Amino acid sequence: MSAEPGADRLSDREGEGLSVALAEDSVLLRDGLVHLLGRFGHRVTAAVGTAEELLAAVADTTPDLVLTDVRMPPGHSDEGLRAAITLRSTRPGLPIMVLSQYIEQTYAAELFAGGGPGLGYLLKDRVGDVRQFVAAVQQVAAGGTVVDQEVIRQLLARNRDTSPVARLSVREHEVLGLMAQGHANGLIARALTVSEAAVAKHIGNILAKLDLPPQEQGHRRVLAVLAYLRSHGMSG
Repeated sequence: MSAEPGADRLSDREGEGLSVALAEDSVLLRDGLVHLLGRFGHRVTAAVGTAEELLAAVADTTPDLVLTDVRMPPGHSDEGLRAAITLRSTRPGLPIMVLSQYIEQTYAAELFAGGGPGLGYLLKDRVGDVRQFVAAVQQVAAGGTVVDQEVIRQLLARNRDTSPVARLSVREHEVLGLMAQGHANGLIARALTVSEAAVAKHIGNILAKLDLPPQEQGHRRVLAVLAYLRSHGMSG
């Protein structure tokens, strides 16, 4: 889900404990997330039901991560995502994970357009593994990028022809999608039934075609995912 392994690295961070500001208007889901995060040693410092309350809560604290829904009262449209954008603009680098039933393309693109570490967007009905979800939360808090593959697909469809990722082959698109889910080369190789050497070659081609400058490998993987989103989400 981000640039580095996800669930297979979960145990490395267990016990450290993150402070999380949570915004979710469903009381049952909100309480469930508080309980779930607590099971893994993390502390929810604020659990609120509106975007306005989220902004107020984060103004009074410095959480390690903001976890927010998209559609919340009063309009149930995109209040949570707009709050996330506001928080990133006023507090650059604040890790934010969006967890939603919906893909709000324009605001999702705006959220990722600024780049920087610590951003995620997952769809609720596609989070089927508790440990993988908590690993994704920890990845974002640590500065990783975690993006649901369906979010990427929809943003990609908005401007396929003019983006640099239009240069990628079908297989390279698949590899980049798995990179966005946080899979390391070994997991990508198993998912696509190819060798790790083949995966490494595809990733090298992806980085070259996206014109990413030579840098530390893990950081280039994050940049690749961000370039993917920026290139396909900001027009239209």
